[in-house]
Amino acid sequence: MLFVSDLERARTFYTDVLGFTLAASEERFNAAFLRAPGSENHHDLGLFETPGQRPPRGSVGLYHLAWQVERIEDLAPIRDALGEAGALTGQSHHGATISLYGADPSGNEFEVMWMLPREEWGEYEDKGVVMPLDLDAEIARWAV
Repeated sequence: MLFVSDLERARTFYTDVLGFTLAASEERFNAAFLRAPGSENHHDLGLFETPGQRPPRGSVGLYHLAWQVERIEDLAPIRDALGEAGALTGQSHHGATISLYGADPSGNEFEVMWMLPREEWGEYEDKGVVMPLDLDAEIARWAV
């Protein structure tokens, strides 16, 4: 569940930019439940509008949420959509994963990642590294 400052704006962002679909709405709680593309879950993300303020960066609490895509090729349209929406905040190669980072209209940060095949993790299996990412080159390398 994620608290947002404007439910409609957040719902529109996650559906229009990231391709989630609306699974259910609950007006009594000013909430929307969204399903990620390709998911068979009832919902993957619950949005709840709150009048509260976002805590300052570095405060105790959630840093970001993350979800995994099945194919590396799935990252390119997400990167493009986030860029067009002005919501792409970064991209990194972590050795075992390839990640895009964004922020929703309420400032909630998230990661969308693809995991390399386990046998390719090599020296990165037990490391947490942040390296530059050339997504197009990685897609060319790993796409099936």
